[in-house]
Amino acid sequence: MDYIRTEEEVERVAAELERAPLFAADTEAAGYHRYHDRVCLLQVSTRTDTFLIDTLAVTNLAPLAAVFAAPEHEVVLHDADHDLRLLARDFDIRVGGLFDTKLAAQLIGEEAFGLGALVEKYVGARLDKKHQRADWAQRPLPPEMLQYATEDTRHLPALRDVLKAELERLGRTHWAAEEFALRETTRWQPSRDGDGYLRLKNTRDLGPRQMAALRELYEWRESVASRRDVAAFRVVGNDVLVNVARALARDARQVARVEGVPASVAERYGSELGAAVQRALGLAEAELPQRPRPLRRPPPDPEFDARVEQLKRVRDAAAESLGLERGFLMPRQQLEAIARLRPRTPEALMEVEDMRRWQVEALGDRLLKGVRSA
Repeated sequence: MDYIRTEEEVERVAAELERAPLFAADTEAAGYHRYHDRVCLLQVSTRTDTFLIDTLAVTNLAPLAAVFAAPEHEVVLHDADHDLRLLARDFDIRVGGLFDTKLAAQLIGEEAFGLGALVEKYVGARLDKKHQRADWAQRPLPPEMLQYATEDTRHLPALRDVLKAELERLGRTHWAAEEFALRETTRWQPSRDGDGYLRLKNTRDLGPRQMAALRELYEWRESVASRRDVAAFRVVGNDVLVNVARALARDARQVARVEGVPASVAERYGSELGAAVQRALGLAEAELPQRPRPLRRPPPDPEFDARVEQLKRVRDAAAESLGLERGFLMPRQQLEAIARLRPRTPEALMEVEDMRRWQVEALGDRLLKGVRSA
């Protein structure tokens, strides 16, 4: 294991990877403990060496970008979606030759496709996941966390070999290639949702004024968490915000009497929580938040429901024969889209949103037959 903390060392790693036709990668981020999520560690393993790149010490990973993006370099990740988003967001790194071991495992019919289960079954190593939610932004990182990070990538090349051989045996290599190519297009999408308080639980009984208080309390907590760079729940829990809003507790004394508010929270934040409620109490009626109206359900359509059930039976039978998980083979929303469109040809079936060519190959004829008979 080689711990990398300078730009010169990153350039050396890039040169090593340039000579490697295959390497594995993983990221450790700070989102569970910190408000400002960012990649704190990038692990890269060739078949012989592992490099741990401290991305808090060195933030310029440009030398690695060309190697990751080159399709002639196979980059092995497990459950790549989140890692690809973080690499694109923080370092403008894209992957051009992806092999995702989770997708590969799903395509061969594995039911337990977590990294630990797969490595134990196919490589014979047991991974210790106790640092999965550790604070990767802390420095220095203790030796046991560095060892944990090393284990997350050093077994991936061997796991890839076994899964690729099984894909080849089943004739599903091109299925995997299609999924990998689609996954490579994953990009970070910044959140534009400013109404996070509306997603908190146990708020259905709150009136407009109480919802305004909850909004003020939520925004106060976000500002504190951002300033201190700690996860929001580590400032004040959701239940505390909801209970204070429900009680419309307007000062520290009232906050301390609210059920479920810990004494330590009331002592530290009571005045600020009360001030947030006071701001809500000072709003005009027109400024109070309105709950979004729930979407109306379409009227029952027995014929449509019957088509969906027919297609579901077709999908389930195909999944059984292929040894694949039913929802992975084709999720319900795709079955509903087929039931609405009622395609008659494989070309028309490909027009269904998110349809893969391998899905049409695997069960397209059966689906079309099901559409005709429904």
